[in-house]
Amino acid sequence: MIDDDQLRRWLFLSPVIICLATSEFAAGQDPYQLLRQPGDGFAQVEPGRTFLFPRDHYPHEYFKIEWWYLTANLTGSDGRDYGIHWTLFRQAMSSAPNPGGWQSNQTWMAHTAISTPRNFEFSQRFARGGVGQAGVAVTRQNTFEAWMDDWLWLSDSMAPFPGVLTASTDTHRFKLTLEASDDWVLQGKDGFSQKSDLGQASYYYSQPVIDIAGTIWVDNKPVEVAGQGWLDREWSSQPLADNQAGWDWVSLHLSDGSALMVYQLRHDSGEHYLSGSWVSESGEVIVLEAGDVTMTPQSATRLTITSTVGGKEKSSIKEIPLDWRVRAPKLGINISVTTERPQSWLATEFPYWEGPVVVQGSHQGVGYLELTGY
Repeated sequence: MIDDDQLRRWLFLSPVIICLATSEFAAGQDPYQLLRQPGDGFAQVEPGRTFLFPRDHYPHEYFKIEWWYLTANLTGSDGRDYGIHWTLFRQAMSSAPNPGGWQSNQTWMAHTAISTPRNFEFSQRFARGGVGQAGVAVTRQNTFEAWMDDWLWLSDSMAPFPGVLTASTDTHRFKLTLEASDDWVLQGKDGFSQKSDLGQASYYYSQPVIDIAGTIWVDNKPVEVAGQGWLDREWSSQPLADNQAGWDWVSLHLSDGSALMVYQLRHDSGEHYLSGSWVSESGEVIVLEAGDVTMTPQSATRLTITSTVGGKEKSSIKEIPLDWRVRAPKLGINISVTTERPQSWLATEFPYWEGPVVVQGSHQGVGYLELTGY
């Protein structure tokens, strides 16, 4: 007997599986190949775009892939550290105009992860577009809404902030109030974020300073939390080149009140493509290019990864770089980025490591690290 969750997962994954099966990489079992496939027929990312808000907080369906990505480092009323990340992904399965309803060519995937002093839990959900189960839209009250079933981000206006986010995993859940200014950081060159010398790029903007307060329920026991978060918004039609396995990304809130984001797209040649930004406490933005910043792994950690394949649990060993050195000499930044919670692997359909990190060195701070393609 197929339950509702299994049915919805199949409805989402069936077109994804078809896409994989028609690619040369079909037998390679690499879900990130979807991000390398050419976006023929889709809108292309070009320099010189003018961003308009609040319009650009909403879907761009003529592009192939898009996401709304929130991470947060929080301190509980018990004095201990908590972390959350919540992500909503949109994927267009064809470049044709969206017919809507059950014929919609839009699919959605969402992840929620909660890091507590005791454990790490994550959940993933899937939905077709056009039938009300997931999306990002303006409500009848002219407010921003992003949702997957009862996972809901609802704001007070057409912008995401201020707003309230509620989501859950198997035994944990949260309800958080999100406050931020309407000052958006355009990443790369005025929001044009190049990903390789071969021309891959995305439109990319961020809100690096989000004040967060609310409650996390751990096994139905409430803990009041507060801290800071980071929101990333990207859309593209081919974010990875054929010779890129994945990316390493870090967002940090530093002790001097500044915020730092650095990512590198890993090339098989070893010459990785770097970019990032630094935002001062007063709001000054400095775009970082390859010559301005380095992000270097210091050591790898052996993790035992358990996933479910065909209804059966399967374990494997992965070597994951969880100890990093980040340097931006012109900014006086020379820091180590490490985690005290290495078991933050998401064994989702698109598996990756995502978890809270701590900063030491020229600056102290906290943040989040994401590692894909390992």
